[in-house]
Amino acid sequence: MWDDAFPSFLIGLREGLEAGLIVSILVATLVRAGAKSRLPQVWTGVLAAIALAMSFGAVLTFTAASLSATAQEAFGGTLSIIAVAFVTAMVFWMRRSARSLSGEIKEKVTGALAMGSGMLIVTSFLAVGREGLETALFLWTTARAAGESVGPMIGAGVGLVIAAGLCWGLYRRVLKINLTKFFTATGAVLIVIAAGVLGYGLRDLQEGGVLPGKAAFAFDLSQSIDPSAWYTTLVQGVFNLMPAMTWLQVIAYAGYLAIVMTLFVRGVRTAAKPAPKPAPAPAAQPAGEQAPVAKDGTAEVASAEEGPAEGETADGDAPETQPTSQPESESASESASEPASAGAGRKRPAWLVPVAVVAVPAVVAGGIVAFGTSKPAGAPTIAVSEKECGKGFTAPKPGRQTFQMQNTGDKTSEVYLVDPGTNAVYGEIEGLAPGTTRDLVATIAGGSYAWRCVPTGGKAVTSAAVRVSGGGGAKAVVPVAEQDLAAPLRAYKQYVDHGLATLTDQTQKLSDDLAGDDLDAARTDWLTAHRTYSSLGAAYGTFEDFDKKINGRADGLPDGVHDKDFTGFHRIEYGLWHGASAAELSGPAQQLHDDVVGLRKAFPTQAFDPGDLPLRTHEILENTLQFELTGDTDEGSGSNLATADANLAGTQELLNVLRPLIAKREPQLLASIESDIARMQKLLDDAHHDGTWTPVEKLDATTRQRLNGITGQLLEHLAPVPDLLEIRKSA
Repeated sequence: MWDDAFPSFLIGLREGLEAGLIVSILVATLVRAGAKSRLPQVWTGVLAAIALAMSFGAVLTFTAASLSATAQEAFGGTLSIIAVAFVTAMVFWMRRSARSLSGEIKEKVTGALAMGSGMLIVTSFLAVGREGLETALFLWTTARAAGESVGPMIGAGVGLVIAAGLCWGLYRRVLKINLTKFFTATGAVLIVIAAGVLGYGLRDLQEGGVLPGKAAFAFDLSQSIDPSAWYTTLVQGVFNLMPAMTWLQVIAYAGYLAIVMTLFVRGVRTAAKPAPKPAPAPAAQPAGEQAPVAKDGTAEVASAEEGPAEGETADGDAPETQPTSQPESESASESASEPASAGAGRKRPAWLVPVAVVAVPAVVAGGIVAFGTSKPAGAPTIAVSEKECGKGFTAPKPGRQTFQMQNTGDKTSEVYLVDPGTNAVYGEIEGLAPGTTRDLVATIAGGSYAWRCVPTGGKAVTSAAVRVSGGGGAKAVVPVAEQDLAAPLRAYKQYVDHGLATLTDQTQKLSDDLAGDDLDAARTDWLTAHRTYSSLGAAYGTFEDFDKKINGRADGLPDGVHDKDFTGFHRIEYGLWHGASAAELSGPAQQLHDDVVGLRKAFPTQAFDPGDLPLRTHEILENTLQFELTGDTDEGSGSNLATADANLAGTQELLNVLRPLIAKREPQLLASIESDIARMQKLLDDAHHDGTWTPVEKLDATTRQRLNGITGQLLEHLAPVPDLLEIRKSA
């Protein structure tokens, strides 16, 4: 959990220390000025800022929960980009302001004291509110990137508790901290973390369809590294670096890190240069101009036990004799005694930027809640739980209707609008969390309707049915039960088992070719065996660890193609087409054969969820588009299109066993898929002449574009199949 907690811990520590220092300075300034009676006003502003930050986090959570999956990706990606902007600005601002923080706040508090209690509340609210909003936004983003909230929340809580302890120690003069060094070190780490959040946010925008390049991967190490290893988890959790990243992610990550880190380090070096000696300070120093930090950069917060500062009266007012000059940073509007007639010569009010920082996100979030997720007029609220499934449901009118589904139970649930007689599904929501409300939109026609609530780990509950009269036809999905997929799964397993038997003979022949020093025969038999393996649907862990041994790539291995762990078809391919001798390849060929034999023995006992079978129809060709049609897996044979052809054959076999189920539910979709397959097959056949295949890089631009286009279109038509054949509980 630490890998997910660390970024939030750092944010909690930094932002907590910033906010805590501000509160400490506010309190110390009032106490030193003899204005303890004004302390409740400070705490009012601080508590209001905390409430705003918590409300902002709640708005983000429930707004995202009410959106569709695609909209959630776009929403989360946009907020990730905003979070990166906030964190970047915060890092640079704190690096620049650490030494002058106390003096600036004291100036504002002095002005607020003269302007009344309301202004003091506003001052403390704005001073703390910015840190609160930044914290809420970044914590929400990091929790979403981690895929869970427990680790990030624990990390943030620990960071805030430590920050509170540090601030108490500073206030009581128990300890000193070099704030300049602290904020410089944590700033550099946060820049690295923010680069990862930027990459993650851009990927969300690609998944949400806002940005292009979803399938344009710069690298994919998912088959070369162990996703459960501690180092993989640590890198993903702390830096948001994934095993597979698109070109846009990589360019943005590297560009942000190079530019921002360079500017940050340059600024640190500039700030470290010795400044000219300041003029001797006057004996009587006004309250608001005392430095917050010692010359060595350590924090110095005035203790509450100290009396009024030198040059201050007991009631906090400055004496009548003031220095004739003000600090350059103090504008006319910051002085409570400045005449209102200063007019056009005034600088921009100092409160304008803090107000904007607090108000703009709050207004935008409020607008999203008010308008983007507002309850449609007349939309009924339907309860979802084991005890109240369908409560509030009455016979709706025919036509397109919106229902507000509210989970009143204590378990995350799936909910379906069904025909209780046939179990046909008219609408559904997955993963409805306790206490949340989301829209379900469905077209209603004449017939019977009921709600089916399926709590996680609980029994499915079906509400009482209602009858609707009139209206046209409504499209429904006939649900698939686990037993419906049992026969297709058996047929597919028989197909794979037969293919593995053939593959065993083919890899033995390849090994014999190399043992007999026949490299030409080995090249021919290598391609035959590799095509057989590629037709068996080895996508996304179908064959567990055997796939890495049999068809693993060199990407990510320390020594690349020369690494000892580089084995299987691609290891032999590299040797056959890069001048290796038969003797050098005999060992890898025998190892390949042994691994195939091991897979054939293990396959009957390997776990294969029936619900995964429809997924393979999409995943095989997704791998094809990502690896084969880019030439990414070519180790010299130029046979990527032969592999793509075998992948297409494997997809067709899956569709054959699933055809009755698809045809019953979406016959038109099946017709579109078959048409796309025929077009893709024609393009692949055109690249196959006299037993040889055109290498991907040798295709002309038009043909390559057409091949990529038809593969992408086929994937679009295959994408609904997993949802169409999803196993749904009916009782």
